[in-house]
Amino acid sequence: MEIRIGLANTPRELSFESDESADAVKSAVTDALEAGTSHLSFTDSKGNSFVVPTAAITFVEVGTDQSRRVGFVA
Repeated sequence: MEIRIGLANTPRELSFESDESADAVKSAVTDALEAGTSHLSFTDSKGNSFVVPTAAITFVEVGTDQSRRVGFVA
């Protein structure tokens, strides 16, 4: 699924594909913000790691678990 994270004072958002479920991502972000953790880390589907400061997070958009459809719709 695609994850997009908006960061304060940056013109672009961080966007990547993840193999984690939507619920796992939501709970990780919520837990980090509620606990006052200074950083949150993510790993994309290619194995790259991202460390995001929680104070700079403006929004987190979690895509759906559905795969893209291929073909024509009549």
